[in-house]
Amino acid sequence: MSNQSISRISKYYNEKLTLHGSTPLGVDWNGESSQFQRFGELCKVVDTKKNFSINDFGCGYGALYDFLIQSDYKNFQYHGNDISPLMIQSAQDRFKGFKDVSFVESLQPQKISDFSIASGVMNVKLNETDSNWQIEVQKILSLLNQYSKYGFSFNCLTSYSDLDKMKDYLYYADPLQMFHYCKSEFSQNIALLHDYNLYEFSILVKK
Repeated sequence: MSNQSISRISKYYNEKLTLHGSTPLGVDWNGESSQFQRFGELCKVVDTKKNFSINDFGCGYGALYDFLIQSDYKNFQYHGNDISPLMIQSAQDRFKGFKDVSFVESLQPQKISDFSIASGVMNVKLNETDSNWQIEVQKILSLLNQYSKYGFSFNCLTSYSDLDKMKDYLYYADPLQMFHYCKSEFSQNIALLHDYNLYEFSILVKK
């Protein structure tokens, strides 16, 4: 991803956080209910409730950590990374003093974890073309694979969204093409989840 693209996307999320604070709206989601719903789908890749490590790729203000502790996951190590400095500062402030929690401003995780999750990081393309953004998406997926020992999961806005609700600065992926790409590139054990009443899909990659 070019420095210019990184700067634009970082600015986009910095402005959202400044306007809405450490809330789902601050990371461009509609509300906590749907946010936690998608976390529940993505966390199906985690096959244990305790003693694991996880990378939160594009962690925002750390909402996935909130979900994990509220959903009775225990004894895990959480590592968040994000390109927005304001998001990282917010996350560090929210979880200051917490054990086994870290946040870093970075394009990629800092260490290999058992699992990695990316929620919403591929949605905002701004003025990038779909073809160029698809290349960036594939780079992100390669990073998720590289930094995950047992598996990773991610979500995308779906190309099956209603046309009148689609926005030109967002990226809508073809779920079938994405499934085929992940199965060809990463693992034979792939799940496509497109049955939870949001305009998106999730893919679980199990190694």
